[in-house]
Amino acid sequence: MDLINFRVGQKTISLKILDILLTERYEGNLTSLPNGNPSFLGVKDYMGTPTPIFDLGLILNNQSSQDINRALIDLLIQYEQEHKSWFQALEHSIINGAAFEGARDAKHSEFGKWFYHFQTDNDDLKAILSRFEQPHSQLYSLPEQLFSLVNNSQQEEAKRLLSKEKSTTYTKLIRLFESAREQITLDHKPIIVFTTEDGQKPHIGLLVDQVEDNIHCNENEIKSLSELTNIGFEIDAQTKKMMRGLIKRGETHSVVIDPSAIFRPEHLKDYEPEETETYGLF
Repeated sequence: MDLINFRVGQKTISLKILDILLTERYEGNLTSLPNGNPSFLGVKDYMGTPTPIFDLGLILNNQSSQDINRALIDLLIQYEQEHKSWFQALEHSIINGAAFEGARDAKHSEFGKWFYHFQTDNDDLKAILSRFEQPHSQLYSLPEQLFSLVNNSQQEEAKRLLSKEKSTTYTKLIRLFESAREQITLDHKPIIVFTTEDGQKPHIGLLVDQVEDNIHCNENEIKSLSELTNIGFEIDAQTKKMMRGLIKRGETHSVVIDPSAIFRPEHLKDYEPEETETYGLF
């Protein structure tokens, strides 16, 4: 059996090659229709067939990958602002002699608590995050150095060191926050996988994050659905209908999906394709 693997959040799903008609970049150009299913994104007319598109991230993770990425970007914005406020308070303390109540331990700061436990499968983002530790640790060691100078009547030396660290370490850290956010946005290029039941007409489209690879496996290599619970995979009714088994891939697992288990919304029988200058029929 030949399969193609796709990434959906932190999960890998597999589709039979014979179930795939084609894939295309998702541009958001769908026709919205009222529907009670939150994973139903809309309809795209393909080869004369109105094809419902479902967000596989919502089905498998209860949250779209776009929302997950947006939440991560918002968190990085929050941590960046906290560092700006932290540094401003340190400046105010050194220049004006005010008390400094900011954190002085990099690992126990709010960002540090998150940073040292956060994990991602995004290699590009991982590479950027690996560059955070040095400037972050150096920045949090700065208060002790500065107040030691102040306490030894070396106020001007403390100001000089503060200015130097602001233009180097602090600036580097702020730019890393910007780079991390940009990388998250750039790396999210979702695609629609058009599936088929007869090899000719589209059945449904599934929104996934990216294509991973293709594999060949025998039927006996696909484990039963019950084994999913052993790896902490929560299964709701809709998801359970789609799943046909589990493939072990080294230390990871791939879930075999049967797209024919998702049924087209009944109201699509009255759907009328729309035409626009940008997309034509969709």
